[in-house]
Amino acid sequence: MSALRTAATALPRDVVAGLTTLLCDADGNLFPSEEPAFVASAEVTNRFLGELGDERRFTPEELRLATTGMNFRTTSRRLAAEAGRPEVDVEPWVAEERRAVTAYLGEHLRPHEPTTSALTALAAHLRLAAVSSSALGRLAACFTATGLDELIPPAARFSAEDSLPTPTSKPDPAVYLHACAQLGIAPAAGLAVEDSVPGALSAVRAGCPTVGNLLFVQPAERADREAALREAGVLVVVTSWQELADLLLPVLAGRDVTATPGGAP
Repeated sequence: MSALRTAATALPRDVVAGLTTLLCDADGNLFPSEEPAFVASAEVTNRFLGELGDERRFTPEELRLATTGMNFRTTSRRLAAEAGRPEVDVEPWVAEERRAVTAYLGEHLRPHEPTTSALTALAAHLRLAAVSSSALGRLAACFTATGLDELIPPAARFSAEDSLPTPTSKPDPAVYLHACAQLGIAPAAGLAVEDSVPGALSAVRAGCPTVGNLLFVQPAERADREAALREAGVLVVVTSWQELADLLLPVLAGRDVTATPGGAP
């Protein structure tokens, strides 16, 4: 048995027994959208840098490594400040990056059957919701392309970009606090599942028990990502949604049977 799986089995039973909701980060977690997104985002980012008079340019991979877990608004503001142009209005560029990435993802993403199967099993016991830094339009394209619309419909999607009075990005906990409030749950009743460190920090700071998921993390980065996720405060780290389902379902099924009138004691 691997060290990862041994650690994963330590997910506290009392935490699982108190859950009502599964709060799923989207990009790089429910679907492998981060790498293709950065193909489109890098093209917009490099045009933005040219507009700033900044000679720097990013490949998609360089941009991914530099900004994973942040939305484009946060990235563009940071780049503008680094270029000595903090006064630049980034909103037109945010809109352009959103358009380009949404179109690209809608064309390139496909369903991932093992993830869909595990989520379907979990949905029998927990309400599913998405909690993301990405815009709702981008999420809509991704959920449709990956066949997840029925499992996590639009009303159960929360965006740090679009759902809050003031747009923000993870690791700010605001989007998780907002999602919990809208769902009518205490943060302790929502299990967050995150692939990135900023996402994990956002959920942990909001008071949600949190699991790290390495499913779509590139193999060469997994050891470092696992260590960083644990440092951020996740309870366990898994390598797939099925592994998470295997941890949760025995407790959830037993709990739900006991809670049903006439169920087994």
